[in-house]
Amino acid sequence: MRSESLAFFKSLVEAPSPSGYEQPAARVLRDYLEPLADEVSTNVMGSVHASLRGSDAERDRGRMSVMLAGHIDEIGMMVTYITAEGFIAFKPIGGVDEAVLPGMRVRVHTKEGPLLGILGRMPIHLLEEDERKSVTKVHKLFIDLGMSAERVNDVVRLGDPITFDVGFEEFGDGMVVSRAFDDKMGAFICAEVLRIVKERGGARVDLVVAGTVQEEIGLRGGVTSSYGVDPTIGLAVEVGHATDYPDVDKRKHGEACCGKGPIIARGANTNPMVFGRLIEAAEAAGVPHQFGGEPRATGTDASAIQLARGGKPAGLVSVPIRYMHTPVEALALADVEAAIELLAEFVLRLEPDTDYTP
Repeated sequence: MRSESLAFFKSLVEAPSPSGYEQPAARVLRDYLEPLADEVSTNVMGSVHASLRGSDAERDRGRMSVMLAGHIDEIGMMVTYITAEGFIAFKPIGGVDEAVLPGMRVRVHTKEGPLLGILGRMPIHLLEEDERKSVTKVHKLFIDLGMSAERVNDVVRLGDPITFDVGFEEFGDGMVVSRAFDDKMGAFICAEVLRIVKERGGARVDLVVAGTVQEEIGLRGGVTSSYGVDPTIGLAVEVGHATDYPDVDKRKHGEACCGKGPIIARGANTNPMVFGRLIEAAEAAGVPHQFGGEPRATGTDASAIQLARGGKPAGLVSVPIRYMHTPVEALALADVEAAIELLAEFVLRLEPDTDYTP
């Protein structure tokens, strides 16, 4: 991966952006796309839209457009109470795994900037025997800022967002680890596709990259972007569950491996014509790819896209990651690069007069 792209990827992933507080990530995405796109805008929800006009000469007959969507929000937490002693009670934003919380370092994002905090609980020595055998519930945890109660009350406000204090690192053989690959990785891929499509002379159709918000709490940005952009077709670019580590039942969860390419979804949430053209694009680009069966709505922005207005031809391309919704989400950079090549080829091969009716 080129150094400029890797630096952008790291900046985007590390920008704090729990659902409803996506502005830092939105700024990073806008700054990267503004020199590349014909137009960049932000809607009232906070989703970023960057467009690259296609070369379709039949402008008066209506233009075809494709939207690539990756959400820029991440799971996190929110300050909901401050005790008399100055410790912070909190609630999750999105699907936070309670089992990984005790002992974590976090950042509380306050009006005076981010503050380091420690997610604490009573040590194991002081827990009752039955408490040691179960996951500590969120309401039994607290955040210690190492400050007096007076100081905490001065700088912290209810509703301040909280993120895990971990960032982007390379490890092993071509692997990277970070919080928030779900799904700022997808937004990164979409932005890189726009860059590559422009460098290769542009597509015949309009391309819109959408960095959507509030996906982790109900696909909310995906709903509004799909309606507002009103694309001809739309693809969600997401993370998918890798099942290449111990104790995952492949008969239950299927098989997806890090390093074997992006996952092309097939099922009720995806248009069969879009699915077929994604396969053609992967083969034409010569990139490895995997398949995933999705018998119902996927819980991704592909669901929002498919149901927008009178219905849209939708697709879903995912990169397999390990340990989703933890501070140590891990993926293979080669899979990210393969997804970029696949989707760039897909966009460049689109023809304005294609009928996606099954």
